[in-house]
Amino acid sequence: MANKSKWVMPKQHGAWAMLIIPFWLGAYAGGLSWIHAPLFVAWVALYLATYPLLMAVKTKRNDPYVPAARYGAIAAPALAVSLWQQPALFYFGLAMMPFFLVNTYYSKKKNERAFWNDAAAIAAFCIGGLAAFYAGRGELTVEAFELAAFSFLFFIGSTFYVKTMIREKKNERYKWLSWGYHALLIVGLIAIGESFAVLAYAPSVIRAVYLYGKSLPIMKLGMLEIANAAYFFIAMIVLYS
Repeated sequence: MANKSKWVMPKQHGAWAMLIIPFWLGAYAGGLSWIHAPLFVAWVALYLATYPLLMAVKTKRNDPYVPAARYGAIAAPALAVSLWQQPALFYFGLAMMPFFLVNTYYSKKKNERAFWNDAAAIAAFCIGGLAAFYAGRGELTVEAFELAAFSFLFFIGSTFYVKTMIREKKNERYKWLSWGYHALLIVGLIAIGESFAVLAYAPSVIRAVYLYGKSLPIMKLGMLEIANAAYFFIAMIVLYS
């Protein structure tokens, strides 16, 4: 097991979009800088380290600590450079800790698919977006929090949708939660005057309703979500250009 556990990759492929999109939206809106390169390396490596750590909590075995340490060794110098340039980034890490503790709790309970576990992870990813914004701008503005909120809302909707298509596809409650969430999202955006942002979520709403109940292969479902996430990312870039 030790040799096989040198480089463990997370199985939740959808989490990669959550890891990448809020970060680079924040980096773009805050002003792209060289510091985003080492910060992103640290961000990815720390994410990769958390998976085996949570796996160790779940299985109560020690071998997952091997890949966690390896990813940590990659993150350390990149994080050191980032903190040297922007020491306040430390506080963003502190802000993520409560959400990581939530993930630890659900891993210990062997219930990682719980909605609140997903919501906690999404919140942590969006804090990463705030950190990327701060790294470029040197401050947090209303714009930074707007982008983080938009990302959070998008990925919560994606979580509802994926659950209705896979693990909760026969659960009427989740169907109405998903449909109701997406409907309220559009109404809410219009109500606060964010009409253009509605376009960023339009494909999400359409697929949540139209594709519900259809039997899609996991691979096809994943590819459609990647395309939808890419569309959202581009729409947000246009919105904040």
